[in-house]
Parts: sequence; structure tokens; C-alpha cells
Amino acid sequence: MTNRYFMNIAEKVKSCARRMAGLSDKQLQTVTNNLKSQLKSGRTLDQILPEAYAAICEADRRVLGKYPYDNQIYGAVAMHHGCLVEMNTGEGKTLTATMPLYLHALTGKSTILVTANEYLAYRDAAQMRPVFSFMGLTERAGVTRHPGQTLTNDQKRKNYSADILYTTHGTLAFDYLLNNLVRRAEDRFLRDFYFIIIDEADSVLLDGAQMPLVISGSPRVQSNLYEMTDFFVSTLKEDRDYLTEDKAVWLTDHGVAYAERFFGISDYYDHRNFEINRHVTLALRAHVLLKRQEDYLVSDQDEIVLLDNDTGRSLPGMKLRGGEHQALEQKEHVPLTQEQRSVASITYQNLFLMFPKMCGMSGTISNARQELRSVYHKRVVVVPPHKKLRRVDRKDRYFVTAQEQFKAALEETLKCHRKGQPVLIVTATIQDTQIFSHMLVERSVPHSVLNADNAYWEAEIIAAAGMRNAVTVSTGMAGRGTDIKLEEGVAGLGGLAVIGIGRMENLRLERQARGRSGRQGDPGSSQFFVSLEDDIVMTMYSEKAEEYLDRSRPISPWKLRHLINSAQKTREEQSISTREQSVRYDKILRRQREILYGARNRLLDRAQIDRETMWGIINDALTSFVKSHPDLQEHELTRYVLDNLSYEIDPEILTPHKDPNELLRRMQQYAAKLYDRKIDIFDHQEQAQDYMRQCILRALDDGWVEEVDYLQQLQYAITTRGTAQRNPVFEYSREAYHSFEDMKETMKKNITRNFFLGDPETDANGQMNIIFP
Repeated sequence: MTNRYFMNIAEKVKSCARRMAGLSDKQLQTVTNNLKSQLKSGRTLDQILPEAYAAICEADRRVLGKYPYDNQIYGAVAMHHGCLVEMNTGEGKTLTATMPLYLHALTGKSTILVTANEYLAYRDAAQMRPVFSFMGLTERAGVTRHPGQTLTNDQKRKNYSADILYTTHGTLAFDYLLNNLVRRAEDRFLRDFYFIIIDEADSVLLDGAQMPLVISGSPRVQSNLYEMTDFFVSTLKEDRDYLTEDKAVWLTDHGVAYAERFFGISDYYDHRNFEINRHVTLALRAHVLLKRQEDYLVSDQDEIVLLDNDTGRSLPGMKLRGGEHQALEQKEHVPLTQEQRSVASITYQNLFLMFPKMCGMSGTISNARQELRSVYHKRVVVVPPHKKLRRVDRKDRYFVTAQEQFKAALEETLKCHRKGQPVLIVTATIQDTQIFSHMLVERSVPHSVLNADNAYWEAEIIAAAGMRNAVTVSTGMAGRGTDIKLEEGVAGLGGLAVIGIGRMENLRLERQARGRSGRQGDPGSSQFFVSLEDDIVMTMYSEKAEEYLDRSRPISPWKLRHLINSAQKTREEQSISTREQSVRYDKILRRQREILYGARNRLLDRAQIDRETMWGIINDALTSFVKSHPDLQEHELTRYVLDNLSYEIDPEILTPHKDPNELLRRMQQYAAKLYDRKIDIFDHQEQAQDYMRQCILRALDDGWVEEVDYLQQLQYAITTRGTAQRNPVFEYSREAYHSFEDMKETMKKNITRNFFLGDPETDANGQMNIIFP
């Protein structure tokens, strides 16, 4: 599809709009049912798009008092065709989304818009609900007005059954995982995925793509290795014992040899030493990669509180996964919390790839078009602004030291503030907001600082940043999705002045900061103040930067610019590589997850289990036992029967036999009798089917919990294998395959055990309850 094609479709929408404008309210409302009928009669979404878009545009005008501009219609057409659309801040993405949402909701299938936080989802749902209701569609918010408030499954089912749902990407991801953990079909609440719009798409698909969303379950036995490996890591030296790159750290050959001596083991990478390997990796990450006051802080209650550098907010209650949080607690010598098992996990990448139709919008997505094409197979379309951009983007100012950088930024802030011009100071880190806030306090400048825990409060502060004399200090992502409107008279003062402090991790974040100013053709300005002491420079080129910081070597203006800008470019390249690696890892888990969840859903949907299928599982379990015990002793056979088949033993049948084939034959005969005896206790066939389904479901869930938990841990341990001349992704794939095969064998054993030793009881309501062994 070309841009010209999208424009031609947009022109057809405008042509239909003239007819829609002449309809009465009642006539306009009948369009919805008419379009639904057209779809049922065989017409396609492409064919009805012009009429559908024209109808909802007219409804927007009558209900909301806003009619989409030509550029918004153009962007909506591109989204229908699966594109990721870049629209400048203030160009009306919320109104644009009403068109593809309305069109796809006509199919009666799941139609969802996800955005960055609960505030935006709740706000946009409330604002757009009247127009969808006017057109005869139901629309709901999948989040609550009060953060932390939870929804029941019945409430979620009502939300997801609406024609259109506004929610957050995090809520959707966890709901998907929870929906696949239910034990009864009636507890499920999700519909099959169909169409989704991702607001702030670059933040979700790129910046948030690496971190898996994990549901934790029962606690694991607390390891005693945290203290030992923490001490071991404290004795290591960088470059000699370990190396770091981006967000990875691993032992060198020297470090591996030292670890083998320290722990008294012969092969550090042997499967038997997996737990030592894992805990060393966790301790290394805690000491080397995670920085106090940058990634986390220690509260007055001696608890680790994580920090989100993107939004500038603390994350109380959130924990790192796979034991990393406990390693961090050990590093800081605070009480260790209980490590939880991972029972379900998914990344945003794999979540959104499940949707047959996926599109998105953002103000800063074009810089990543190549990666988005590669990972998501999505084209990026840049929508021209409705009004010409009047913002002045001044050249960056480069400094050697942070002291010079902050001083210059303060002088520029005070210069704007004296004439009443609003100023938004955007920093690269939380610490920089605190430093600059302190400097403003010393100069008696009233200001707001956005390091909030509440997105609702945060949005209100950002929205007021365009008031006369306002000074707002914020991290780059805080308040994203909220427009800054200028107070009357502020345009004459030059509009909003954005002052950036510090080179950010990528150009998209800097463009997002600049985009705060110049909304809808408003005047404004932006300028960044950067130095060699910016975090990204010190992280990527610390040794080079130190040479110039201590003044031992002079640095030319060209060299200064090159070093600072190269740090950003290198960091972005590493981030892309890390995201690609993450995709490869999770693709392996995705295949397993699809198999398991598919089997679960078939069981919940009351799939019939014939005798041949159940007996095949039992026979495999018996065969596996016999093969694994070539020199079977009588007490071992007795123990197996008591633990897996029956609490009563027939000594005549189950005596050990030298011929394993004969032993297997006799065990099969015995199991066949037990099978018939178990089936005979049920009043009717469907009751027996229900019992078998529950036996299998229980075994699937138990096995899958162990598998997910193991693979989560494996990702941490596997990073060190690159130093052993092994490909980490290949090693992970190989280990994952073997663990999946082991899981299947364990499941067969547990299904057999559940079937023979389960104790079913039927209550007064006819509901079967099973006490499993």
C-alpha cells in the first residue's frame, strides 16, 4: 500500500461525509446496523471503510464537537491497513483512533486500544464513550479510576465482551496470562484476539519489549547460596574475572576457573552446578549492572524499592524476577524476601504478535522503522501535521563537565522565567531532576518536579506546564500522552521552552521531549544541554571521557560532539541487539506456551478423552518406569505402586521379574484392571470424562509451572556460556527442548498418578471435587 493509496481512500471518506452530514441523528445511528448487515452479507472491511469512517467522523462532530482533520483520516486509513503511524504531539491521536476502532467493532470481534498507563486508558475511554454509545456500540475501560483496585473475573468478562475496550498493555498482558491459569471454563474472561491499536507504540513495542511480564506463584525453598555468591562476587575484579557489555555481565575464563576453585566444583557449566551458576550470575548483575539511586533505592524500612528511569517513578511492591531481587537485597544487606516461582510469563512482543490485526500510533516512531519492520513486520507511516510546525529546535550545547552543563541550563531557564515564559526541563535520569530542582530552590524559583507515583497527578502537572511563569522539571517519559496547552498570552512570550539536560538513550526520547512544545502550530523552542558526564557517555565511554574530564588531554569542539553523540548511537545499537536476543529467547517459550495453552483450552472446552488416549499415557508412564529401573528391587516396585497406582498391592502379580518385558506386561495387566475399577465408580460416562479432564489439567499446570520457572532462571545462567565458546541462544534452545521433553514425561507420570490415586467426590450441586495425591 502506498501513501497515494491511503490518500485516495481518505478522499472517498470525505466524499461519503457530505452524505452523512445531511442525515438526521436517528438516520446516522442506523448506519451501524446497516454496516453490520453488509459485513454479514459478504462485504469486506475495506469495502465499507469509507462509509464507516464518514459515519463516525460525523458522530464525533455531533457528540464531541470535534471533526477529524484530513491528516487524522489519512492516519486512520493507514492504521486500518496495519501500519504504525507517527503523528506529532497534539495532533489528535485519540480522535483518530475512533475511526479504526468503530470499523473493526462492526465485526463483533474483540477490538482493543492499549495505552501507556491507567490514567490515559480511563480518560480516553470516558471521553470517547459518548460517541460510541451514540452509534450503538458498547465501550468500556479495562482499568479502574483508583490505582491498585482489582477487578473480578466477572467484571473483566464484562469489559472484554464490550464492542470496544480501552486498557493498558500491562493489564492486557497479565489478563492473558491469568486467563490461561483458570481451572474452569466458566472462569475465563477473554475473547479471541482480533484487532488492537497500540498507543505510544514505540514505548511499548521497543522500550518495554525486553522485560517479560511474569506472574509469580508459590514460594520456592529459600536458597542459602545468596550470601556465599555475594561474597564471591565481591572478590572479583573487572576485566580480569568478568566483562560487561550493555546490560549483560559474564565471567571470563579466569573468573570461571576461580569459581571452580572457590566452590570446589570441576565444571562450572555442568547441569549439576546450575544453581551455583545462576546465583553467581544474579550476584554479578546486582553488583555490576544495578546502581543504587539509579535503578533502585533502599527505603527507611530496609526494603529495596525499584526505580523506573523512563517515567521517573518509584515502583513500590514491584520485584525483580528469577531471584535477582534477593541478590540485590543480599548486596545491600537488608532482610531477604521470599523468592517466588514464575508460573506464567510473556513479553509484549509475543503478546501483540498474537493479534491477527495490529497497528499503533506515536509521536516518535519513525526513527525505529527498520527494527519495527524486522521484528513486527510493520510499516511506519509519517502523518504530516495539520498546521505547520513553528517550534524552533535550537542546536545542542556541548560541555565537558556536568557543572558547566547544569549552570548553562539554569541560566537559560532563568532567562525564560524572568519574562514569564513557561519552561519544561526534561532530564535523562531521576537524579538529574533532583539536582536541578535543588538549583532552582537556591534561586527561589517555584517549580514542580515529576517523580510521581500516580499517573493521574502527573498528567495534571504536565497539563499545567504551559501556564505563564510555570517551571516544570521532569524525566523524559513522565506525563507522556498528555498535551500541554498554552495559557492565553503565552504564545506572545515564545510559547513553551523545552530545555533538555543530558543525552538520552535514543533519538526517539529526545524527539518526544522536544514534541512537548509547538503543539498544533503553537510557537515554542527546544534545546538540549549535554556533557561528557552524562550517564550514557560514562556508561559507554567511561575511560575516554575520564581522560578529558581530568583535563589531562584537551578536547576540541568536534571531538566533544562526536564522543557524546557516538555514545548514544552505540547504546541504541546495543539496545536493538538486546531486543533481538530477547525475541529469540521468548520465541522458544512462545512455542511451548502455545502448545500448553492450546491443550488447556481443549480440556476446558470439554474435549472427549477416549480410552485409547488415556491408556496410551498410562502405558508410556509404566514403560518409562521399567526402562529406568533395569535392576528393579521388590521394595522399589512396591514403592512405585503405592505412590502411583494403588494403595493396595497384589503381591502375586507385582513381584519383580528378571525379564523387563514380562514385568511390563504384568504391570499393564494390573493397571488395566485398576483402570476399569476406577471408571466403574462413576454414574455415567460424562462424569468419568470430567474426572479424566481434571486429572490431566492438574498435571499440565504443575508441569508448566516448573517449566516456566526453570526457563526464567535459565536465561540468567545462560548468558555466561558465551565465554565457554557456546552460542547462548543455541544453548538456551537446546536446554529448553530437553526440559520440555522432560516435562512431557513428568506430566504423563503425574496424569497416571492423579487418575489412579485421585479421590473424586460429588457435592450437592453435582460439582465434582477431587482430592489429588
